[in-house]
Amino acid sequence: MTTTRLTRYDRSMLRLMNDRRGLAWYATAPRRRLAVAAHVTLTVALGGLMTHFFLAKGEPLWPAAVMAVLLLPWMVATGIINVATRGLVELREHVLDERQSVERSRVLARAHRMTTLLLAAAVIALLAAGLADGAAPKAYAAPLLIAVFVVHWVMPLWVAGLRAQDEPAEDDVLETEAPASAA
Repeated sequence: MTTTRLTRYDRSMLRLMNDRRGLAWYATAPRRRLAVAAHVTLTVALGGLMTHFFLAKGEPLWPAAVMAVLLLPWMVATGIINVATRGLVELREHVLDERQSVERSRVLARAHRMTTLLLAAAVIALLAAGLADGAAPKAYAAPLLIAVFVVHWVMPLWVAGLRAQDEPAEDDVLETEAPASAA
């Protein structure tokens, strides 16, 4: 990582993604999985409300109000996952070190494979609904494609959050540094 190429934005994002004040939120794998599960749940809830809002005719604006309320915890969960992964999918490529760059490539490849399977399942679901109904389900095509796009957008974040490793314990760090300082 060359610091001369870093912009002010890069430096501020790097500082933000390496801030350890919220470590208690994501210090262990179960906590990271909980953050990812909460983010997935909130994403599904927001998508369902958005679909209901656009497909229901003459409905009141309650889905939009609930979406506005759910957006804040969704953003908090996004931040927790981003900081837990030290900005693996948020930071620009030139800011990452070699290990992070390799991990980012793995995360993006796995997320791409999962999204491809999801897209295939969506196409099959639309075709099956069309065969059962005798016509293409036009009303559901747009919300389903939007849902797949949203999942495609956040899947790397979810995969990175699930693959993130625990921070080394303070004792482990001191033990590995002690022989080097004694020499």
